[in-house]
Amino acid sequence: MKRARHDGFIAAPNGGFREKRKEIVSLAAEYRLPGLYGSREFVEAGVCPLDGQDVSAMFRRTAYYVDRIINGTKPGDLPVERPSKYEFFINLKAAKQIGVTIPPNVLARADRVIR
Repeated sequence: MKRARHDGFIAAPNGGFREKRKEIVSLAAEYRLPGLYGSREFVEAGVCPLDGQDVSAMFRRTAYYVDRIINGTKPGDLPVERPSKYEFFINLKAAKQIGVTIPPNVLARADRVIR
């Protein structure tokens, strides 16, 4: 990404990115590339912002679907749902490390700020 002169990147909330999160976080810091991450584990590993769905809420909703299927509802009869709860976390230490200043109005919107 640095060679291609990207200004930042998005790490999708999937298993491959989560599995390699320490390497991704390390490289992002080394090359001072801001990223947008889709799971809380990235913020805890030392990245700046997170904007993603609340995975815990999604798992709870999955349990509801499993219960409906076990009790006889055909999977095809269940509606497709989008996540209903999103999280926005900011790690200020990580932002400072890559030279990014987070404006106060963005900080005010965060569900959690890690200092």
